[in-house]
Amino acid sequence: MRVLGIDPGLTRCGFGVVEGVPGRAPTLVDVGVARTPAELDVARRLVMVEVAVEEWVRTHRPEVVAVERVFAQHNVNTVMGTAQAAGVAMLVAARHGQPVVLHTPSEVKAAVTGSGRADKSQVGIMVARILKLDAPPKPADAADAVALAIAHVWRGPTLNRYAEAVAAHARPARPAGHARGTRVAR
Repeated sequence: MRVLGIDPGLTRCGFGVVEGVPGRAPTLVDVGVARTPAELDVARRLVMVEVAVEEWVRTHRPEVVAVERVFAQHNVNTVMGTAQAAGVAMLVAARHGQPVVLHTPSEVKAAVTGSGRADKSQVGIMVARILKLDAPPKPADAADAVALAIAHVWRGPTLNRYAEAVAAHARPARPAGHARGTRVAR
């Protein structure tokens, strides 16, 4: 499975592509960061993020795009920019027909390090160890994007099956004799 991980952000948007299957160490395909200048207005910066995501999706043709789920931080401006960049990433992936999954930072940390409370340096070190790299990808946004992709390779199929089972169970059962589009005489 080829996964494009995206660590969304307006200043730096991290990208990481890995290939792998659950239970085995994945292979790094590519890693990088798109930067936007803070002096530009938000709309122009979002266009720059869109262009970068478009290029990564077209170049690497992932089977799935894993985006970090935005969570509330203390700085509302940072959260807004991150959420807007995440929305752009999801839009581009959907436009290309790619499934999009969201993973929380703690899910990713737990998958890669074994602890949902790991710090950025621990995530980077484990990404390097898992992929047999000499050093973690830089900057941290790039390492986080690769960690997202790794987490999805390892946990995504299980999460997808779980979500499908929950959805199937949540559907109301039809009483006997009640087929779709038919009425029962009373």
